[in-house]
Amino acid sequence: MEELDPDNAGYIMIHNLETLLLQAPNQSVRVGDSRILSQMLSQKLKPTQENNPLKRWYHKTKYFIIDNWQRIWVMMLWLGIMGSLFAYKFVQYRNKAVFDVMGYCVCVAKGSAETLKFNMALILLPVCRNTITWLRNKTKLGAVVPFDDNLNFHKVIAVGISIGVALHGIAHLACDFPRLLHATEEEYEPMEPFFGEEQPPNYWWFLKGVEGITGIIMVVLMAIAFTLATPWFRRNKLNLPKFLKKLTGFNAFWYSHHLFVIVYSLLIVHGIYLYLTKKWYQKTTWMYLAVPITLYACERLIRAFRSSIKAVKILKVAVYPGNVLSLHMSKPQGFKYKSGQFMFVNCSAVSSFEWYVHFDPCSIPHFASSLPFSLTERTIGKSRHPFSITSAPGDDYLSVHIRTLGDWTRQLKTVFSEVCQPPPAGKSGLLRAEGTNTSFPKILIDGPYGAPAQDYKKYDVVLLVGLGIGATPMISIVKDIINNMKMEEMEEDSFPGSGLENGNYNKKNNKGFKTRKAYFYWVTREQGSFEWFKGIMNEVAEMDEQWVIELHNYCTSVYEEGDARSALITMLQSLHHAKNGVDVVSGTRVKSHFAKPNWRQVYKNIALHHQGARIGVFYCGAPALTKELRQLALDFSHKTGTKFDFHKENF
Repeated sequence: MEELDPDNAGYIMIHNLETLLLQAPNQSVRVGDSRILSQMLSQKLKPTQENNPLKRWYHKTKYFIIDNWQRIWVMMLWLGIMGSLFAYKFVQYRNKAVFDVMGYCVCVAKGSAETLKFNMALILLPVCRNTITWLRNKTKLGAVVPFDDNLNFHKVIAVGISIGVALHGIAHLACDFPRLLHATEEEYEPMEPFFGEEQPPNYWWFLKGVEGITGIIMVVLMAIAFTLATPWFRRNKLNLPKFLKKLTGFNAFWYSHHLFVIVYSLLIVHGIYLYLTKKWYQKTTWMYLAVPITLYACERLIRAFRSSIKAVKILKVAVYPGNVLSLHMSKPQGFKYKSGQFMFVNCSAVSSFEWYVHFDPCSIPHFASSLPFSLTERTIGKSRHPFSITSAPGDDYLSVHIRTLGDWTRQLKTVFSEVCQPPPAGKSGLLRAEGTNTSFPKILIDGPYGAPAQDYKKYDVVLLVGLGIGATPMISIVKDIINNMKMEEMEEDSFPGSGLENGNYNKKNNKGFKTRKAYFYWVTREQGSFEWFKGIMNEVAEMDEQWVIELHNYCTSVYEEGDARSALITMLQSLHHAKNGVDVVSGTRVKSHFAKPNWRQVYKNIALHHQGARIGVFYCGAPALTKELRQLALDFSHKTGTKFDFHKENF
């Protein structure tokens, strides 16, 4: 009425209302799009069927190698080592006297055993978080080693172990042991130094020995751990009776995985009591395991020691709509991290021994299939989950945003809510508490640990995508860019000519910081979610005069712009933003859009504006969108001059 009735006549005309209702939706991108170039790009992206099968195969192979060369060489190296070890033992036993009795069965059993020893040693390395974080930060191996796939490689090795166990067990139990039992006296005579003067009478003789007992127990324990680690059991996908439900879920996965302590102990014993090897230096199991087990033990000791001394002081607490708890805490001395990294949190008021973090939608415990799982917390025991830091490295505090998704986080929110009060005027949140006089629960932290998002500084242009609480690592990146912009402004005052337009971002103090353009897309269903990061959104909108960071908020609970069912909201939103500079939906200076983004259009706009550039795409959210974003990155990289490198959190 204020807009259409400036003379206060008390009425408005129907055609004026129609004008507002039928206005075109606002464009998401400020820069004008070239229609001709857009059409050309669209034509290039249309899938064309290559008639020549050889050319079609060539193009697919070329793109596959270009997109996965890091993974390929690691897998080839791993397969090459396993093949070499298998062949070495196979040939060795082919030339021994036992071959005359046991045949190729013993060659297969010993060859697979050698690969098992190697894989049982190797499987510990991908889960050594401190070591991987150090290699990420201090070396240049990240250029050739896909550290982001450490847990995927962990699962691949587990498959290799399963195959090795099957070959080893079947070759012994179904082949060479029966051949030994049915050997004649003459055939058995060369076997006396290994199995004794008396020929084994039956199967029980093999099973009751140390090697038989340890082997069976190891197979049973590994079968339990591997089964409960599958997504069907780990994520409670199976419709089981109630009494069996207690044996599934994350707790079952976590505790069963710690059976590895028993498995490794038995493996060493199993490797000592070998039937066919008597000399100590030929019993190599302990040699394979010594270094990895020592490294992993040191990892666990470092985590325990570091977390026990890094008590932090709570500075501020806020409870937001959508059951989100925000904790601002002091930064421990020497605690250095990069935007996108994560840490663990312990609160003794909830449990002295439980180390948890909130399930970011991008958080994927290993052995989960499609990264990550449904947003329900499955943690009661001592399990630990990655959780992104939302403050920037340049801030003088640490902050985390924890969404209530299960028992532990619900109790954590309850504990902190008890010391909070309704916020004063002008403060966001449902409840708040800050200051030194408040008696906050004690918090311990462990970290930081490396994550794919920390590599955003390597790109001139980045596309940041967060779904719901998955915006947490992206918020840290946006804040880091803002801090660098502030430092650049200070440097500009002292040294004119080194401003943002040159993309310097205080390079003297920020070595390796290349980012000069960021697109942040935050997609959430609940309107109240926008309050979580209201402050940083307003800060970016106010100070980003160069339009370095484009912020796009999407509320999916509203019909898309242009739909008649959202016309009234769109009209009021436009008027309110034009009059007050504040979005009526998000409550920030950033204008919200409705429904889900058109991701192909998003990629196309970025490709148009940054032709020939390499774009870093960083996604944190539910797995449903991962495939689409990754495929679009590949499509545009193959069909245009702009290259998109897709990164997904893998915890």
